[in-house]
Amino acid sequence: MKKILASAMILAIGSASAQTVAYKGTGDVKVNIGANLQDGGTGIVSSVDYGLGDSFSVGAQAGYLLGVKEIGGEIPKFGARFDLKVRLNANLGSVMKLPSNVDVYPGLNLGVKNFGGHLGARYFFDKGFGLYTEMQFPIAKYKKSETVFDDLNNQFAVNIGVSFDIDN
Repeated sequence: MKKILASAMILAIGSASAQTVAYKGTGDVKVNIGANLQDGGTGIVSSVDYGLGDSFSVGAQAGYLLGVKEIGGEIPKFGARFDLKVRLNANLGSVMKLPSNVDVYPGLNLGVKNFGGHLGARYFFDKGFGLYTEMQFPIAKYKKSETVFDDLNNQFAVNIGVSFDIDN
């Protein structure tokens, strides 16, 4: 019975892999919606990536921290909670010979808080729907003023959520 169940799961995953493509190249549009996890706060994040070539995409990301720890009796205002970035990705799933429903993408981002990098992965279960995760880190931080909330959206963070292929 275990062999039959394992075979059925492999067949289901294999057929799902054959029907889905994590990155199609030029004109591909992916939308990610998820949770942003970082020290001192958690929030929501969304991003969109547009394929410019076989292994290259550009995009934008916006995030807002909802659960923020109070520091010294202060709660951060909107500007400290909000983040906006433009992104460049190198989509390497096909280069690394991964299954077509998996994409790995390192990249750079330029935002209102910092210049940084990210490493992400997408796994599509079905046409148009999958999961993603990203690790983001600052390379150069911008400091407008010294506040206790300077590190919000300006530190190592993990994003995890769902990914949609909107150009099915």
